[in-house]
Amino acid sequence: MASRFANLPDYIQGVTWEIWEGRQIASLHQAYGRDMIARSTLGVMTGNVDVINDTLASLAAFPDRQIYGDDVIWSGDEASGYLSSHRSMIIGTHTGHGVFGPPTGRVVAARCIADCYVQDDVITDEWLCYDMGSMVRQLGHSPEAWARAAIAREGGPEKARRPFTPGIDLPGPYQGRGNDHPLGQKLADILTAIMAKDVAVIGRSYDRAVHISHAGGVTGWGIPFAEAQWMQLRTCFPDAQFTIHHQIGRADAGQPDRAAIRWSLDGHHTGFGLFGAPTGAPVHIMGFTHAEFGPWGLRREFSLWDEVSIWKQILLAHPDHSYQG
Repeated sequence: MASRFANLPDYIQGVTWEIWEGRQIASLHQAYGRDMIARSTLGVMTGNVDVINDTLASLAAFPDRQIYGDDVIWSGDEASGYLSSHRSMIIGTHTGHGVFGPPTGRVVAARCIADCYVQDDVITDEWLCYDMGSMVRQLGHSPEAWARAAIAREGGPEKARRPFTPGIDLPGPYQGRGNDHPLGQKLADILTAIMAKDVAVIGRSYDRAVHISHAGGVTGWGIPFAEAQWMQLRTCFPDAQFTIHHQIGRADAGQPDRAAIRWSLDGHHTGFGLFGAPTGAPVHIMGFTHAEFGPWGLRREFSLWDEVSIWKQILLAHPDHSYQG
């Protein structure tokens, strides 16, 4: 790492501070590769110029925006490069114009997880998810209404920006999957069982006092709460195939045992639930899960996906906007 950073977590936290709190937006010319690929749940950007412009627009809408880093779970080395999974909380006051409309003066707090590939102190691959469902609710909108308005604002179904799916992805330099640490495999096995509808794995694997943080700003405690949250997502897309893309485990001195997984679900909206009546729309979900383990099982779980992206896919499958969730 660059001499001013002690290690990869210090690099990720330091670069993040320079860009957002330090307002050194132009530093992205050095921190992000010129041809980097930035994938978010709402689409794909190529090149650091687009990332710089998007960062400037975000700060213009939330000028006092602060990013509080919760954790960086990472793998790799100097020779092969590093994969980091950075969990943070973003807090800002909506006092500027931008994609979120006229200023509302509302304070917004939402979680974000970003997986980044870093080589030679440059980020060249990124996968990013903001808790957009939580953000738009705090601004007074439902995720469905916001997605519907975004399609109209972007020029209608034919011109609207397509959310991220494998069909619009681009190949990047990172070809790995993380590391083979047993803690990563432990979380992978739990998530694989949940997605295979073995909900009982939660009772077998979670601490009874587990703290859960899920998309939409949802938070709660206990095994029944965890079971309910996962079932509510899974039942909307019963045929969806679960895939693990990144898997990292770490047992660092002075920190809890922990793991990070970037995963996806690919299927169809054929179940009732969080996203209204079934439409049959094809849906891709980019998901992230961070977990901490204690002596009685999984004790803290942070899982994130983007409700607005899902709604946008459902609505774009009905270009006449005839669907009412």
